[in-house]
Amino acid sequence: MQLRKMMLATVLAALPLAAHADPITGLYLGAGAGLNIMQNETVKSVAGAATPGTNAQMNLGATGLGAVGWGFGNGLRAELEFDYRYNGINKVTSPGGVVATSGSEQKYGPMVNVVYDFNNVSPAVVPYLGAGVGYQWATDKVSGFGSATAGAFAYQAILGVGFPIASVPGLAITAEYRFMGLAGNRTYSYPGASTVLNDDYNHSVLIGLRYAFGAAPAPVAAAPMPMADTGAKTFLVFFDWNKSDLTARSEGIVRDAASYSTSTKYVRIDVDGNTDTSGTAAYNQGLSERRARVVAAELVKDGVPQSAISMHAYGDTKLLVSTGPNTREPQNRRVEIVFH
Repeated sequence: MQLRKMMLATVLAALPLAAHADPITGLYLGAGAGLNIMQNETVKSVAGAATPGTNAQMNLGATGLGAVGWGFGNGLRAELEFDYRYNGINKVTSPGGVVATSGSEQKYGPMVNVVYDFNNVSPAVVPYLGAGVGYQWATDKVSGFGSATAGAFAYQAILGVGFPIASVPGLAITAEYRFMGLAGNRTYSYPGASTVLNDDYNHSVLIGLRYAFGAAPAPVAAAPMPMADTGAKTFLVFFDWNKSDLTARSEGIVRDAASYSTSTKYVRIDVDGNTDTSGTAAYNQGLSERRARVVAAELVKDGVPQSAISMHAYGDTKLLVSTGPNTREPQNRRVEIVFH
């Protein structure tokens, strides 16, 4: 019996993953750093006099950011970000010649972003798109003028790719391109003269890390029917139709299972996700995976060792109550926690 169990576990572990990554559910943190390319900045006026054709030419700069966000479990995320950008000023030129030869601009402030992850592409690569609005302060230091700070509303677009780290559930490496612009004119009150600037456009390339709390401990494999196991203790966790979140009652059942694990000897704990037949086979497979992950994560949260859990997803192939296709049956919408 023990040899049979070990062989079964080996087969399950070797099976390929479903071709999608799990969406982020709940709290996550992110950070990134990289390069900032700033387009030439238009100088509209100095001391009240218009300065047509005058602009500040910027050097390659640096950027960094940190974010805290919330994933809604369907690919959609919302986050609060604080960013910082620095670019040196190469020179300020006008039709009459060079006005200044050195300086810098620093930008910093909060942004609120909405991001959508395309989780169905691959378990190893998750592209995402996002947009954000917020407020940025820009401190300009210009040779011959001094230093001044002005603020403006800001907007940005985000194009990124996440690379989940399989060995650390919830952790991902990110690579991003961001475009950020400041809206309208900004007036800088330098000691000698008030200056109005426009056209603050930034192109940023960043590499970062993101960590989602509460991620399931291991990937789910689509597995064949397991062999019968005599004397196995089973806890049933039921779900609402088309849902993968736990109710207060189902959380209590998972706690009971975790408590049971402390008072019995077992070889492994199977966490088996299932659905009813109301949906396509592909969709039900993914839904059963999400249900298994949620229950496995809750078991770990309640003190069950991650290494003891073996997760499987059966979609609508392992019905507790036999039904026809496209049938909503509550008892088939479940996760089975089985102690072997």
